[in-house]
Amino acid sequence: MSAAKFSVSTQDHVLLSNFGVKNTSILKEFSLNVTSNILVITFTPLGNSIAFLNAIEVVSVPDGLIANEVDTVNSPARFQGLLPLALETVWRVNMGGPKVTFDNDTLWRTWVPDRSFLLQENFAKDISNIAAVQYVKGGATEDIAPPTVYGTATEMNSSGDPNSNFNISWEFNVDPGFQYFVRFHFCDIVSKSLHELYFNAYIDSWIVLRDVDLTTYSFNTLGAAFYMDFVTLSAVSTKLRISIGPSLVGGAYPNAILNGLEIMKMNNSMGSLSAAASMIIPSDSSSKKNVGVIVGVSIGAFITVVLAVILFVLCRKGKKLALQRNSKTWVPISINGGNTQSMGSKYSSGTTASAISNYGYRIPFAAVQEATNNFDESWVIGIGGFGKVYKGVLSNGTQVAVKRGNPRSQQGLAEFQTEIEMLSQFRHRHLVSLIGYCDEKNEMILVYEYMENGTLKSHLYGSGLPNLSWKQRLEICIGAARGLHYLHTGYAKAVIHRDVKSANILLDENLMAKVADFGLSKTGPEIDQTHVSTAVKGSFGYLDPEYFRRQQLTEKSDVYSFGVVLFEVLCARPVIDPSLPREMVNLAEWAMKWQNRGQLEQIIDSTLVGKVRPDSLRKFGETAEKCLADFGVDRPAMGDVLWNLEYALQLQEAVTDGDPEENSTNMIGELSPQVNNFGSSSTNVSATQLGVSVVDDLSGVSMSRVFSQLLKSEGR
Repeated sequence: MSAAKFSVSTQDHVLLSNFGVKNTSILKEFSLNVTSNILVITFTPLGNSIAFLNAIEVVSVPDGLIANEVDTVNSPARFQGLLPLALETVWRVNMGGPKVTFDNDTLWRTWVPDRSFLLQENFAKDISNIAAVQYVKGGATEDIAPPTVYGTATEMNSSGDPNSNFNISWEFNVDPGFQYFVRFHFCDIVSKSLHELYFNAYIDSWIVLRDVDLTTYSFNTLGAAFYMDFVTLSAVSTKLRISIGPSLVGGAYPNAILNGLEIMKMNNSMGSLSAAASMIIPSDSSSKKNVGVIVGVSIGAFITVVLAVILFVLCRKGKKLALQRNSKTWVPISINGGNTQSMGSKYSSGTTASAISNYGYRIPFAAVQEATNNFDESWVIGIGGFGKVYKGVLSNGTQVAVKRGNPRSQQGLAEFQTEIEMLSQFRHRHLVSLIGYCDEKNEMILVYEYMENGTLKSHLYGSGLPNLSWKQRLEICIGAARGLHYLHTGYAKAVIHRDVKSANILLDENLMAKVADFGLSKTGPEIDQTHVSTAVKGSFGYLDPEYFRRQQLTEKSDVYSFGVVLFEVLCARPVIDPSLPREMVNLAEWAMKWQNRGQLEQIIDSTLVGKVRPDSLRKFGETAEKCLADFGVDRPAMGDVLWNLEYALQLQEAVTDGDPEENSTNMIGELSPQVNNFGSSSTNVSATQLGVSVVDDLSGVSMSRVFSQLLKSEGR
């Protein structure tokens, strides 16, 4: 692979050309303005070489993150037309502070310290005052830069000398022949009062800010965060110098500060970000050696594409990275915290693993092989992110579902252990039961009770199964709500599922719902806390936007996801469907529009037309709407959701005297033609589409643009 040479392009831009890496790891980050429903990323090997990558992330960012028009260095004219350009992040620097990682950035960015870029370190002094940072209306937001960036700064090390007159300068490597987008981040965390600080800022030898008074730009608020953008001239050098220095304004104490800096390369006139770009952006008839990755996105979403290549997996799992470094093959986990020797040889029908109480049993690998006919491919009943799921029969005749971990899956040891620990604690008729597990021979196998009717998702669209009646759908939703309510309230500390979706709600032979897949589950906050701070995980389309923005997890995140499931049950279509018109791509957002109009009946599953009582539908829609409130504090608890769904079922079944509107026996009539053409769509993503269900994270942006990027058709 060290000899590999290839190019990477989108429909409109060349991102990398003649690209190769030797014995190292590289992370590349690009910002693109996507204006169609599909983003195609093409990897083109050069000559007889190969093309490869280890990871790719697609992250939606707010529309206003970068303006279309900004100031130009050494020109009175402003640069216009920035949004259509492709940008490559070259440097993102936290002045005067430590490295800031994705854990402390709402958009998962990394900010490196500035010390290594200083030309004269003794001229500079670090300062920190995070508590002073304020985000005011019209200024910067946390999406622009986090408090850990605005709360630190590099300032002049003048040692109290009122006659100090020098500049602090940083120097950065750049590619000549390109223009660069430069963003200065400012926050006055040093002054005691307004109008104390005046200074100049430079890009190379050009002064871009003269006698700047931070008060003028910070709405007369001390400590207000803001930023200023510039576009450089085409670089003629391999170095770009950024400087700040004292102003000559009379009476001003000599000082200057800078809190953060971002430098992004702009594509050239050929639409390329590579100096070596001789390739043509591929068309549909390009060489068959092109490898296309297609990502469904919402029109107009401004996204960041992160490419991690050469044995470097961009992992948002942070603390779990050590698990991946241990070995190229999996080791058996020790649930008891001891050595990793498999316990399979000690198995007997009466032996239990102490850490999972009396419920979960280690099952020998030979028994699992026998139960699945040696993992017969014809016995596969599902494929998810963890691996394949087989139907099996134990020696006592019990039917089971056997989930076998895929060695190439990223959902490895940690989720395997979490699933065992969680399911071994619970016994509830609406939670799938764990029968046992196997960790012999480096395997990770989970054995569950068999659910005859598969996933709720498969009964809604895409599988050709018989349609569910409205009563059946309500009963299934009620069952799932009971399971989630038990998770949230059944123990001293709540358990948050974190991956509630229709593919994780299973149905037994009587169509009774049971919540499944606890690999991402997490215990809730302590009594004296309101949330759990954690990296974002879940499934696109179902993910709580507040959790996504703030990385603060509560039970209300499950409530939001369940609200999406309710609309999915009502409309019988995927929660994200890039093949539909833009306004219909995101189910939650689209359904909420009709709910707010009071016309939810216009978008229900066509098989339900004429079969749903208006008052039952009204109560159901109101319940889903409350679940999808923007802020968790405004969402109901799962117990309240359960009560309202039970009431909706009563309204559907009741024939009582009273208000003719509230108890009408008139059923929902015909759908309007403009929204009835998708019906029970069997839309599935093709094999060439990139499916990402689990993510390890954006205020001010339409949620359809956040959650309509990626789609995975199968369950985990």
